[in-house]
Amino acid sequence: MKIQCLLLDVDGVLTDGKLIYTSSGEEMKAFNAQDGLGLALARRSGLRLGIITGRTSPMVERRAGELKFDFLRMGSSNKSEAIRELMKETGIDASAIAYMGDDLNDLGAFAMVGLAIAPANAVTDVKNRADYITQASGGCGAVREAVEYILKREGVWNRLVEDYEREIYAYGQ
Repeated sequence: MKIQCLLLDVDGVLTDGKLIYTSSGEEMKAFNAQDGLGLALARRSGLRLGIITGRTSPMVERRAGELKFDFLRMGSSNKSEAIRELMKETGIDASAIAYMGDDLNDLGAFAMVGLAIAPANAVTDVKNRADYITQASGGCGAVREAVEYILKREGVWNRLVEDYEREIYAYGQ
């Protein structure tokens, strides 16, 4: 079935998994710009985007807003339940969902979806259950690689690249 929705974990997928705290106790996260453009391409192709994470973070909320994510579920200790809620809200079948995660708490989601993706830095048990493993690690272009994999598989990648070529050409005149 054609993938209609890409759901992502955050720590270890959209970020490198490091938890950095300032001396005042504030948390910091770093996101990859190429992942961001990849997600913009995914949206442009018609994919719906979502985040399901066990943690709550204003930085994640900001990034999800910047990239116009359709779904944001923070503080979600049961990711399978969050996916069931999204399926009920949207009518999207589990087989049309891709999910990218890196650790044991993502295995329930992996068992539900049509395409399970792990970044290179995922733990062994997650990699063993993934349909696709990126060469890049989380926070280092893994999400971009996963998006390219999905869009190439769906046959829309070349059209999106050609759209950018036309835009660059148009701006150059």
